[in-house]
Amino acid sequence: MTLSSSPSQSSLSSFGWDEAWAAAFAPYAAQGLLPGRVVRVDRGQCDVMTEDGVVRADTAFVTPHDPLRVICTGDWAAVEATGNPRYVKAYLPRRTAFVRSTSSQRSEGQILAANVDHAIIAVPLAVELDLGRIERFLALAWESGAQPLVVLTKADLVPDPAALAYLVQDVETTAPGVQVLTVSSHTGEGTDVLAAVVADGTSVLLGTSGAGKSTLANALLGADVMDVREIREVDGKGRHTTTTRNLLALPGGGVLIDTPGLRGVGLFDAEAGVGQVFSEIEEYAEQCRFHDCAHEAEPGCAVREAVAEGALAERRLESYRKLLRENQRIVAKTDARLRAEIRRDWRMKSAVGRANYAAKRGGRA
Repeated sequence: MTLSSSPSQSSLSSFGWDEAWAAAFAPYAAQGLLPGRVVRVDRGQCDVMTEDGVVRADTAFVTPHDPLRVICTGDWAAVEATGNPRYVKAYLPRRTAFVRSTSSQRSEGQILAANVDHAIIAVPLAVELDLGRIERFLALAWESGAQPLVVLTKADLVPDPAALAYLVQDVETTAPGVQVLTVSSHTGEGTDVLAAVVADGTSVLLGTSGAGKSTLANALLGADVMDVREIREVDGKGRHTTTTRNLLALPGGGVLIDTPGLRGVGLFDAEAGVGQVFSEIEEYAEQCRFHDCAHEAEPGCAVREAVAEGALAERRLESYRKLLRENQRIVAKTDARLRAEIRRDWRMKSAVGRANYAAKRGGRA
C-alpha cells in the first residue's frame, strides 16, 4: 500500500488535528518542529502526515527501553522541518492507547494504536462465534479508553433472518453497553451505518486473520486500497493480508487504522476493562455478603445465586474468572506487592483447606 504525499490530501484536520492538539504542540512549534500524525511504523522509521504531505522520518530519538513508549500508528509527532534523514523528536501525550500483552515470558505490553476513539471488533459469521474471544477483545478495547463496537462481518452467509437475529442477540448479551452491527461487504448491508459511526474521530479495526477487516476497510474507503486474500473454508482463517498498521483518511470523514490479524489477544493490566465487559457480574457482586467474595463456595454469594436462578449464564462467570486470573498473573509479574498478596492469599486458602480436611477426618491431621 502506498500513501499519497500530495498537499491537497494532507490537511491535518482531516487526520484529527484540533485546538487541543495544537495547544499541546505549542512548545514544539516554538522550536521550529512540524506537527504530524504517524500513519505507519516499520523498522525504526515511520511515515508522518504533515501539512506538507507524507514525510519519512527516523524514530531513533523516541525509541526508549519501555515498549509502551515507542512511537506507534496514531501518535501525533514533532518532526524536524528539514534534514536527510529527518527525525521524530517527540510525540504528544496519548489520549487513548490500545495495548495487549506480548507472547514473551517477560509479559511486556505491546502498543497497537494510539489516540483511538472507536475500537471496531470484526467478528466473521462464516464460522462459529467465539464469545470468549469477543469478551477478550472487548476488555482490551474498554481498557484503552476507546468506545468498542462489534461488527459481525459476512452477514450474507447467514441468509435466515431468525438465525441472524439469534447470533446478534448472543453477541449483545456478551457485549453489554456496546453497539452490535451486522455488515456484508459483498451486498453493502450495514456499511452505511458503520461509515456514519466512524466518520467522527479515529477508529481502529481489530480481529483475527480472516475476519474480513481488509474487505471492510475497502468498503469504508470506497476503493480497493487494502489487499484481500481468500480464507480457508475448513476453519475460516487465512494469511495476514495486512502486515503493518496503517492510518488512512476516510472519504466520509474520520480516519481508520487497519491492523494485522491478531492470533494472540493477551490482556495487559486490563482489570477495569474486564469489569466493564462483565458489568452485570460486578453489579451482582455488590450484593454479595462478603466484599472479597470469590463467587465460588462462599455463603451469601449473589453471583452464584444469579447463576442458579438462570439470570446469569455459567459460561459468563467462568469467562470472567478466567480473564481476571490471567490479568492478575500478568500484573503480578511486574508488581512485587501484588505477588506478595497472591502468595499470602494462597497460603490462607491452603490453611483453610487443611483445616476443613482435618475436620472431616475427625480432627486427625
